[in-house]
Amino acid sequence: MSINPVSPWISRFGGLIPAGLVLDLACGNGRHAAWLAQRGLEVLAVDRNPELLAEIAAPGVATQQIDLETGPSEPLSALFQPQRFSAVVATNYLHRPLFPLILSSVAPQGVLLYETFAAGNEQFGKPSSPDFLLQPGELLALLAADGAGRWHVLAFEDGFVEGPKPAMVQRICAVKQAGGPATTLRIG
Repeated sequence: MSINPVSPWISRFGGLIPAGLVLDLACGNGRHAAWLAQRGLEVLAVDRNPELLAEIAAPGVATQQIDLETGPSEPLSALFQPQRFSAVVATNYLHRPLFPLILSSVAPQGVLLYETFAAGNEQFGKPSSPDFLLQPGELLALLAADGAGRWHVLAFEDGFVEGPKPAMVQRICAVKQAGGPATTLRIG
C-alpha cells in the first residue's frame, strides 16, 4: 500500500505540537500518524475502516476503530474527553456535529490542525456536497463560537490549492489558550 505524502499544512505546523497524546482524526492510511510518531509524539489514530487501521504499524501509534458519524455515543464520549489531547489533526474530513467535542478535547496550550475541502470544490470533483464542504470562514467561526476556551489562530487559509490535486480548501492552525474565554472590558 502506498502512503500519500504528508500534507504541507501538517508538516509546516506539526512542530508546534507539545508533548502528549495527539489525535489523528479520521486517519485514513495513517500518513500523519506515522509522521507525527517519527517526531517523537504519541499518536492515537482513529478511523472507521478496520482494514486501513490494520496496516498502520508504527512505534508510538495506537489505533482505534470508531464510526465517528453513526456509531454508538459511548465510544465517542470515551474518545473526546475534555482536555485529553495535546493536538487534534484532521485532514480531508468533515462532520460538523463533532466540532464541539473536538475543540473541548484539546488541552490548554494544545494545537488544532484542521484542513479539509471548502465551498467551490465542486468545480474540481469530489467532495461536492455542501455537507462535506466548509463555508467561507467556517473554521474561524467555529473557534470563535467555542465557549470552552480561547483560541489563538496562528494561520488560516481559505481558497484554491494546486496540489496534490486542484481543490478548494480551508485550513487552520490554532492554539488553545489557558484560562477559558476571553473577557470583554466595557468602558463608559
